[in-house]
Amino acid sequence: MAAEQDPEGRAAARPLLTDLYQATMALGYWRAGRAQEAAEFELFFRRCPFGGAFALAAGLRDCVRFVRAFRLTDADVQFLASVLPPDTDPAFFQHLRALDCSGVTVRALPEGSLAFPSVPLLQVSGPLLVVQLLETPLLCLVSYASLVATNAARLRLVAGPEKRLLELGLRRAQGPDGGLTASTYSYLGGFDGSSNMLAGQLRGVPVAGTLAHSFITSFSGTEVPPDPMLAPAAGQGPRVDLAACVETWLERVCGHLGLGVQEPHRGERAAFVAYALAFPRAFQGLLDTYSVRRSGLPNFLAVALALEELGYQAVGVRLDSGDLLQQAQETRGVFRTVAAQFRVPWLESIPIAVSNNIDEQELARLSQKGSEVNVIGIGTSVVTCPRQPSLGCVYKLVSVGGQPRMKLTEDPEKQTLPGSKAAFRLLGSDDVLQLAEEPPPQAGQELRVWPRGTQESCTVRPAHVEPLLRLWVQQGQLCEPLPSLAESRAFAQQSLSRLSPAHRWLEQPALYQVALSEKLRALVDRLSARGAL
Repeated sequence: MAAEQDPEGRAAARPLLTDLYQATMALGYWRAGRAQEAAEFELFFRRCPFGGAFALAAGLRDCVRFVRAFRLTDADVQFLASVLPPDTDPAFFQHLRALDCSGVTVRALPEGSLAFPSVPLLQVSGPLLVVQLLETPLLCLVSYASLVATNAARLRLVAGPEKRLLELGLRRAQGPDGGLTASTYSYLGGFDGSSNMLAGQLRGVPVAGTLAHSFITSFSGTEVPPDPMLAPAAGQGPRVDLAACVETWLERVCGHLGLGVQEPHRGERAAFVAYALAFPRAFQGLLDTYSVRRSGLPNFLAVALALEELGYQAVGVRLDSGDLLQQAQETRGVFRTVAAQFRVPWLESIPIAVSNNIDEQELARLSQKGSEVNVIGIGTSVVTCPRQPSLGCVYKLVSVGGQPRMKLTEDPEKQTLPGSKAAFRLLGSDDVLQLAEEPPPQAGQELRVWPRGTQESCTVRPAHVEPLLRLWVQQGQLCEPLPSLAESRAFAQQSLSRLSPAHRWLEQPALYQVALSEKLRALVDRLSARGAL
């Protein structure tokens, strides 16, 4: 298969973004004459992250693009030759140069799906050597994406549907790739946008942002704008000196607030005027550079009211330090009195944005009824996933040559489930895994299953049966168009809305049960007994 002409394909991951032992195993398979043997791997996780009861599957789009673009370059093969034994047969490197994923098939949960322990996020089948080489890049593409999406979904559940959530964590992320991944998949998980412009350019994530404290502190108040004149919003009428108009309004605002006209910081006001001249239709004030009550608020109001005279409407304010809840409530109170005093009704409901190391606990506080906060910017707590830095996905061999394979180990939790499988969601019960050869469950018919982690079977009668794994790539060819990021985001929110409230609890949730079919359970028991001999 020719390398896919997709710049995001190689941007997602490169073939050598992998562990050395993948290359040493590849040589071992080739030397044993097994490179083309049919094999299947499954990518899954063992425990839901953050102590919750669910995860969101993410990263599929990147995985598909990577698989379709997979091809070792001459430089890749030369490097492999430098790290493998010097007496390695040159024919092996010729094999690598011709390697692609034209024989690879990928089944997966649709991006944005609810995912649960042991249920495959990806099933990857094809020639043993190449599907082995895919392990580390696929884990890298899925694990962090799913972790961030799940973290974002939890934060959305805390905030509720009305608050606007913005991801601001690029500067806190684990490197540029981590930053792009976090911005992309926090949006999938339920955030409304990101400050990351590359995520906007490459992935279509809505971008948002205004100004930082550095912009404000760079002004002393002695600066003279090269052109302080601003035309009315309607485009008709004389241009007005905005800076002079702001000074007039400052006297009226300070009189209303009981402040001296010298109290608000001149440099801050000059910064606001400069920003308003650049963005008269999108003016937003950052209020806490010096003092919210004595400087930020009166300066913002003077500029906003001057703009209002010309037909413009400020879009909001941001608070970035101190007790954000208290300051938001006090700021809203000032907006209401000023709106009434100067007969500017829209000022009552102008959006108030907050940021500053907001975690789940603080988010819950800011999202309570009466908080007066409309927009919440979160950085570190969404991109670094401080409660759990890794989802712990694994990629395990389940069949070779059509024969099931199973890892037993000394740790029962790390035991794998053998064989090529299908997965179904049963409305009225939970998820069930069965061998691919078995007929699918039928709605209304009894089914005997074995819940994971138990020694007893039970009988379920599902009201509805939903197949979970879809065919995305067959023999290297895309089977259906990949959903857009926005479509996957909408699907994720729909999936979460269908999850029972007890499973959505963030602390001590009810566990979502994954069960095995009777035939799969019998295969597990048979292989376990054989391995113990």
